[in-house]
Amino acid sequence: MKIAQKLFIIILGTMATISLHASPANYILPKELKAKAYPAHVELTWKNTPGFDYEIYRSTDSGKKFVKVGETNYSYYLDFCGRQKQAGQILTYRILPKGLNNKAKDAEKAEVSVTLLPETDEALLDMVQAYTLRYFYDFAEPTTGMARERSNDVNGDIVTTGGTGFGIMGLIAGAERQIITRENAFTTIRKIVTFLENTERFHGAWSHWYDANTGKSFSFSQYDDGGDLVETAFLIQGLLTAREYFRHGSVDERLLSNRITQLWETIEWSWYTQGQDALYWHWSKNYGWKMNHRIKGFDETLITYILAASSPTYPIDRKVYENCYKNSTYYLNGKSYYGFKLDLGMELGGPLFFTHYSFLGLNPQGLTDEHTNYFERNKAHTLIHRAYAIDNPKKHSGFGENLWGFTSSDDPLVGYTSHHPGTNDENGTVSPTAAISSIVYTPAESMQVLKNLYYNLGNKTFGQYGFYDAYNPGMADGQQVVRSYLAIDQGPILVMIENYRSGLLWKLFMNNPEIHAGLQKLGFKSNK
Repeated sequence: MKIAQKLFIIILGTMATISLHASPANYILPKELKAKAYPAHVELTWKNTPGFDYEIYRSTDSGKKFVKVGETNYSYYLDFCGRQKQAGQILTYRILPKGLNNKAKDAEKAEVSVTLLPETDEALLDMVQAYTLRYFYDFAEPTTGMARERSNDVNGDIVTTGGTGFGIMGLIAGAERQIITRENAFTTIRKIVTFLENTERFHGAWSHWYDANTGKSFSFSQYDDGGDLVETAFLIQGLLTAREYFRHGSVDERLLSNRITQLWETIEWSWYTQGQDALYWHWSKNYGWKMNHRIKGFDETLITYILAASSPTYPIDRKVYENCYKNSTYYLNGKSYYGFKLDLGMELGGPLFFTHYSFLGLNPQGLTDEHTNYFERNKAHTLIHRAYAIDNPKKHSGFGENLWGFTSSDDPLVGYTSHHPGTNDENGTVSPTAAISSIVYTPAESMQVLKNLYYNLGNKTFGQYGFYDAYNPGMADGQQVVRSYLAIDQGPILVMIENYRSGLLWKLFMNNPEIHAGLQKLGFKSNK
């Protein structure tokens, strides 16, 4: 071989070696790397204030060989590495500036390892509660502590009252599960109470939405810019749960309980009857009773009547409940669907949030009246949804015993809408909150969906604050998931899992003596 040829080959080899180990001239390694293992994924976090692009590498052999698993410009990454049957495997990660070669000398400085744990149902439920709580703690509006309406809000810092009520109960569950401290929960709830004391109210009721920056009502729709009695009820359900939780605590906690009592006793429930045998949903200082929306059932608004009847200062009479809520074409049902008898509600039951919102604090176990046993009614409603998905009359992709549950949520096709069997709105979209929040009624069946959404679909359906709002497997890959979070969907997941595990929020809410007086007034019986 000629000398020139040998030199050319040597140069090529050198270039190949340089290329193999080449790295950017200037780069910043991530700092404060952390890794935490969950049943089927590892969460990686680091400090990434400027929002640089980073590539994620994983090694399963103690750092001998790394494989790229993804890239991001966020300060966290969820690596779905699969189900773990036994403890002990160690995964090593490198989080590298984009373009920095994995074999570069500095690469090992951006390395972190984690030991995987075996999957258990308890670990799965712990994880879902911890992630979902982030929405109401980490993502809460920082000044007010209130829950943001949604994660992808285009209107600014809009906070929601009903969703905040759900979040208050979630914060208490988080404290008891030691996800956050009791002091963390107390501090956030005290912020919320302070905001609620000082914000604009309408005969004691709060608006659906507020602008956190101004403290003023933010219009939900043109005429819905004032008091919203149903959202107020959802909020008070949470506040009364907190009142009981802090009632016998420290001096500061007892003071907060007293402040909640003051808010509760200044809501003018009876004023929202307009002097008639009906409760009205909305009142506006600008438009008065323009919306003229009577609150009728059976639906998610049952808690509104129970709280209105329970009020020690502005109560309603039973005739308001009898002549309005129960005087509806979709109150009594009595039909059977897929073999499950539904005493109350519309055809096929309607969206599943009917079984969630009023019953986050109100315990349906042992709750009866002349028409139904509420736990059994809600269980039947849930099982109808499951049976409908298994039957799958519209032949939607993915439906079955591992994927069911329909409620109001975001939708990849039409935006926010109500999904429920027997309607055109049932378009193949499943809302994770529907089946998961029904775990108190159908533990085994709901866990089946939960495991499918996490173990099989988690790389699509699971993110920073838990399960995304909607999933439609019939859509093109990349458009199947609406990667948003809504307070009114996240709250029931967190709260109902806790009620399933310990009954905590049911116990606290039902310990309020006024509630039993109100239930008795309306003709309910409760053994809780």
